[in-house]
Amino acid sequence: MLVARSALLFAVAALFEIGGAWLVWQGVREHRGWAWIGAGVIALGIYGFVATLQPDGEFGRILAAYGGVFVAGSIAWGMVADGYRPDRWDVTGALICLAGMAVIMYAPRGGR
Repeated sequence: MLVARSALLFAVAALFEIGGAWLVWQGVREHRGWAWIGAGVIALGIYGFVATLQPDGEFGRILAAYGGVFVAGSIAWGMVADGYRPDRWDVTGALICLAGMAVIMYAPRGGR
C-alpha cells in the first residue's frame, strides 16, 4: 500500500511541477501573459508541498527518485499538450529513468 501511495504522490507531483513549468513556458515563450505565469508559479508551489507527503523522509532520495518521474512525465506531457512525438530513444531513456526511480525508492534497505 505504501508503494501505491508513493507512486500516486509522484504522479500528482509531476502533474503540478510539469504543468506549472508548462504554464510559465506558455506565459513567457508563447506570450500568453502574467495570468499563465502566475498560475504556473502557484502550481510549482503546490508541487513542493506534495513532495513533502511522500512516506519516505529523505529529501535527497525523494527528489532524486522524482527526477525519473519528471523525465517520463515531461515526455508524456509534451505528447498530450504539444503534440510531441517521442522517438524510441526518448522512450528508452524515460524507461531507464523510471527503473532508476524504482530502485532508489523501493529497493529493500534492511530495516530502512
